[in-house]
Amino acid sequence: MKTSKKFLNTSSKDWEELEPKIKRKILGYDDQLMLVQVHFEKGGIGAEHQHHHSQSTLVGSGVFEITIDGVSQKLEKGDSFYVPPNTLHSAICLEEGELIDSFSPIRGDFIS
Repeated sequence: MKTSKKFLNTSSKDWEELEPKIKRKILGYDDQLMLVQVHFEKGGIGAEHQHHHSQSTLVGSGVFEITIDGVSQKLEKGDSFYVPPNTLHSAICLEEGELIDSFSPIRGDFIS
């Protein structure tokens, strides 16, 4: 079974650079659940994609345009969204901020 440490001090954990204007930290996981912090600079784009995982995301800060299955909505701090498995979705950062993503099952492709 894959699992993270039970307690994580994220301030001492390095960011993983994904692409220009986007970086992430894995916050905790086991085989069934994963929590991920994703920081976007203004203009950062999470390109349209899909995966077999269920995803629920909290907008921790900033403003984002989120598109799920062709429908777009502007979301800001405190808002959230759900992406069903195998559904196309994307994000555009309108004001610098962070998304807190949860996935089930684990995103094995995120573990190095």
